[in-house]
Amino acid sequence: MPIDTPDWVRDAVFYQIFPDRFAASTRVWKPGRLEPWDVPPTSHGFKGGDLLGIAEHLPYLADLGVTALYLTPIFSSASNHRYHTYDYLTVDPLLGGDAALRELLDAAHARGMRVVLDGVFNHTGRGFWAFHHVLENGAASPYRDWYHFDPSALDGRRAFRPYPWSTSIDDMPDEPGLNPTDDERGDQSFHRLGYRAWWGLPALPKLNTANPEVREHLLSVAEHWLRFGIDGWRLDVPTEIRDAAFWQEFRRRCRAVNPDAYLVGEIWHEAPDWLAGDRFDAVMNYPLAQAILGFAAQARLDEAVVRAHHEYGPRVHRRDGHAFGLELERLTSLYDPAVVEVQLNLLDSHDSPRYRTMAGRDRAAYHLAVLLQATLPGAPCVYYGDEIGLEGGNDPDCRRAFPWDEAGWDAVGLAWTRAVLRARHALAPLRRGTFRVAGSHADALAFVRGAAAGDGPVLVAVNAGDAPAEFAVQVPELAGSGLGDALLPDLDPAASQVVVGADGTAVIPVAARTGRILRAT
Repeated sequence: MPIDTPDWVRDAVFYQIFPDRFAASTRVWKPGRLEPWDVPPTSHGFKGGDLLGIAEHLPYLADLGVTALYLTPIFSSASNHRYHTYDYLTVDPLLGGDAALRELLDAAHARGMRVVLDGVFNHTGRGFWAFHHVLENGAASPYRDWYHFDPSALDGRRAFRPYPWSTSIDDMPDEPGLNPTDDERGDQSFHRLGYRAWWGLPALPKLNTANPEVREHLLSVAEHWLRFGIDGWRLDVPTEIRDAAFWQEFRRRCRAVNPDAYLVGEIWHEAPDWLAGDRFDAVMNYPLAQAILGFAAQARLDEAVVRAHHEYGPRVHRRDGHAFGLELERLTSLYDPAVVEVQLNLLDSHDSPRYRTMAGRDRAAYHLAVLLQATLPGAPCVYYGDEIGLEGGNDPDCRRAFPWDEAGWDAVGLAWTRAVLRARHALAPLRRGTFRVAGSHADALAFVRGAAAGDGPVLVAVNAGDAPAEFAVQVPELAGSGLGDALLPDLDPAASQVVVGADGTAVIPVAARTGRILRAT
């Protein structure tokens, strides 16, 4: 079937924000017992960031080059990350409520920025109104089929066990004959808790999405917020809803409200079935993030931090220029070009250690990574604070509060991020051009982004090695041209210019641990 993805995403630069940790506005009332802003985050602490805080810092984001926001969940919830939903139709009062979202949307749209929200539709929090109704009324509740309840708990022959607030059923006493494996946790939670829970977490009862009433509620929620003015949905753990028809209907309903709505799934691996035109536009491109980390960090990779993560650990390893080029060719050939061009290209997220921490706190590894993120096909997504040097290990450490005291910022990293993103905005081929590997040598790689929107082809060369590199590339698209630096235009043209021969061959010098964006002069 034809694949239709939102055109605006091709030109977008996303910025992922964990709302409780980005900025706190004095205009949003907060209770007094908040976790101090500048201390390390805890799993359950609230720091008091809100949506008006985001709105008040839009000038900073615009100056960085951001054109779209991706917010982790904002609806009424029990948790600081708000994946434990109480009510899909109410913005959490701690974030400023519906009025704060209205103000943020209006302010963002006035600047030409889009806003994508996080939808958590596989499970809710145990404080969700329908779940609580069943706890109070048992089998008499009209919502008894909204979840997967044990009939013996519904009719009172045994008790529900949603509390105490253990993080997992692994913390609960074993019952005779119950010793669940990871694959069995969903079913074992049914017996231990009286209901199915996602990953055996008592706080996250799994919705019965086969129930037409539940499906209609979730679909109407998606429509409601699109009508309110959001520009798309990032869908949490969509593979847990093992029903293609649900997501196909989700897409149809969303696109009927907003034909340009961006739908991106949290899928950590390759996902061709999900990106065939009938479900999602894109996924969070973790395979690319992992490939970039292995290439850009090289020997600086913090093996202990990386191996401690369940997804990065098995998939991140050092790559030289040739191996990295092969992986880029594989990833860009997995999907239709219309999908590749709108993939959400992240380096890290709230679910992984911070990139700089994984890369051994090496600034050059970050510079290389953000350069690649901004020049490869797909929409780059900066995780809040990466640009100023924010670090962090696994959750909750990767969710530190944004330090607004500029004295502690990595000013060089911020300037580099800003320059790279501005180059992306200035050069249409970096956003819309075809992709081709042009050559590699040792720990260096070059690729071409084809002509687009009246701009000629662009050559990107990166060197992750510790020594300068000089290697030949084939760029027939630029035969006979002189190439100058688009990223650092103040360099001496006589020293930095590259000449492409009539046969399309050029020798590209690249300093150690950096990269270049070259275009015809």
